[in-house]
Amino acid sequence: MGMIAIENARLCDPAADIIIDGTLLIRDTVIEAVNPATIPVNAERIDAAGLVVAPGIIDLGVFKTDKPAFHFGGITRAALMPDTSPTLDDPGLVQHAGRGGKPDFWVHPLAAATRGLAGKDLAEIAMMKAAGARGVATGRAAIADAGVMLRVLRYAAALDLTVVTHAEDAGLTAGTIATEGETATRLGLPAAPSCAEAIAITRDIALARISGARLHFRLVTTAEGFALIRAAKADGLAITCGTSPAYLFLSDAAVSDFRTFARLSPPLRSESDRQATIAAVADGTVDVITSSHDPRGPEDKRLPFEDAAPGMAGAETLLALSLNLVREGQLTLPALMRLLAANPARLLGLDAGSLTPGAPADIIFIDPETPWRVDSRKMAAAAGNTPFHGLPVQGRVRKVMKGGIFY
Repeated sequence: MGMIAIENARLCDPAADIIIDGTLLIRDTVIEAVNPATIPVNAERIDAAGLVVAPGIIDLGVFKTDKPAFHFGGITRAALMPDTSPTLDDPGLVQHAGRGGKPDFWVHPLAAATRGLAGKDLAEIAMMKAAGARGVATGRAAIADAGVMLRVLRYAAALDLTVVTHAEDAGLTAGTIATEGETATRLGLPAAPSCAEAIAITRDIALARISGARLHFRLVTTAEGFALIRAAKADGLAITCGTSPAYLFLSDAAVSDFRTFARLSPPLRSESDRQATIAAVADGTVDVITSSHDPRGPEDKRLPFEDAAPGMAGAETLLALSLNLVREGQLTLPALMRLLAANPARLLGLDAGSLTPGAPADIIFIDPETPWRVDSRKMAAAAGNTPFHGLPVQGRVRKVMKGGIFY
């Protein structure tokens, strides 16, 4: 600890929407200054060698604390979904989960909206907030009962917490594993229409409107869904949404050979919906890009498609895949880091996600051009269930600093 001067860096600050060459000065655990007039003589000097220096990624909505994978991917904080065993519906469990990654990684638990995530009785959200919960989540599924969801939203609004919800109508998706369309028909997969997402979004926006709550749709994946989010934002509602690289770079064609690593929830969509997802990122409709990290071992994935569990290991590929949006001209690098760091921090009420003086010194060093190939057999994650196996990508995190210390 002490003074550290990171020199010869390309400083990418999403809060200031700039990327500039210069020096970042760190004192103990926080950022002291950007391009200081002088560097203290007692400062340790570190040559960034032209690498991009950016705030650490904050992954909003992971299903497992998986530090090796997070370190590889440049993720320094993650909001943990309540779908753990046992469910995060108790203050003691929330407090324990929040201690799970320190000091080199911080976990921010999301409190279960209902007991056991059963969608019926409200959990003790206020007590879980006091224990460290940074938001409220419905888990892998939406709350089917509109009355219960309204009570959750009103309770969370009174506590100034964001509600993170799943956007699918269970009445349409029950018993299905794919999106209706040519691929599902050809493979004979039980499928639901993509409007299951829009129906869920429509209901929950209406409930957010009367409750005054902040509502975040964790994964939005369809053109209809994004249109509803845009309209809600135009009305001034506190509605935000996220997506993940799977829906940006894969369509339902990825399951054509019954690839269980491409079985996700929500399921992959049509090519037109994939293009709509890219457009929604580019026009600012999407607020967060998340890995939705959900490592699944062979006992969950090496099964017939209908029996396999949905989910993918996404932490290690989140940055490299998202950088494609910069290379394709959809986003600037600072805009991408807003989606990966600044916006998640804001939604969780964290003083993080920027290079602003006074912010925590959670820093990653990125080489955006380094080529590598995704290999599910060599991933640092607890399991390598990625649908991007074998894909050549560019962009690698070279160093990770958490609270002013390199790990």
